[in-house]
Amino acid sequence: MKTSMDGWGSGLAGVIIFSGSLPATRIAVADFSPLFLTSARAVIAALLGAALLGALRQSKPSRDNLFSLAIVALGVVVGFPLLTALALQYITSAHSIVFVGLLPLATAVFAVLRGGERPKPLFWLFSVIGSATVVGFALNSGAEVSLTGDLLMVAAIIACGLGYAEGAKLSRTLGGWQVISWALILALPLMAVIALATLPESWSGIAGGAWAGLAYVSVFSMLIGFVFWYRGLALGGIAAVGQLQLLQPFFGLLLAAFLLHERVSPLMLLTTLAIVACVAGARKFAR
Repeated sequence: MKTSMDGWGSGLAGVIIFSGSLPATRIAVADFSPLFLTSARAVIAALLGAALLGALRQSKPSRDNLFSLAIVALGVVVGFPLLTALALQYITSAHSIVFVGLLPLATAVFAVLRGGERPKPLFWLFSVIGSATVVGFALNSGAEVSLTGDLLMVAAIIACGLGYAEGAKLSRTLGGWQVISWALILALPLMAVIALATLPESWSGIAGGAWAGLAYVSVFSMLIGFVFWYRGLALGGIAAVGQLQLLQPFFGLLLAAFLLHERVSPLMLLTTLAIVACVAGARKFAR
């Protein structure tokens, strides 16, 4: 029981950190190209991960782990950041909530396909209801729709769900922060080449907000968040703890209310309570 609770606590910390990722990306792509932003955040996080691995004298992963690490790198180091950065040129970060609401369901599907988990039928009911609730709330916000942006976000969610499930499975033996660090290092040569090839023509016109967005997605979204997230998925179960992602949009909204004094509507509070109930139900029937 303690291991499971530790997993849920660690997963919740990861979700809170990830809640700022899409808004930060939206701000950063105003001045950085999607390719540069994706590659630069990966390079920065890889250097930090390499320093951490070296300082703690971690042994190299075995050859048997390389395929799984490549899937993690493709899904969460390259795929999700690039596809969302491209999508956010066409849609708002608010509209992206529609697709974030589908991420727990995608993670649960890959938990079955790649992680070998077998949740009970009622788990899927709560998972679908929770996803539908988030999507319904997002659509009710009246955000603009773009077919290109929507298709890019669908691809991003598939890539991310696969990367989450594969990384969590590998974390059971390799360790959570080690998995994301080695995945970042595996992608480093390609990401470094792309970063150099897509350097901005001029640095003078880049606003401070864009720099802050790059710093956040590099340090928190790309590294620190995964330290907590992969640990949580490994300890508490991929499908079960993955449902915590349903709360991610609402953490972002609460942060906006606290920091920017934006209004929190009664509908937002009711929706959040419904999501909490769905997460609790999914947790009960996950195994």
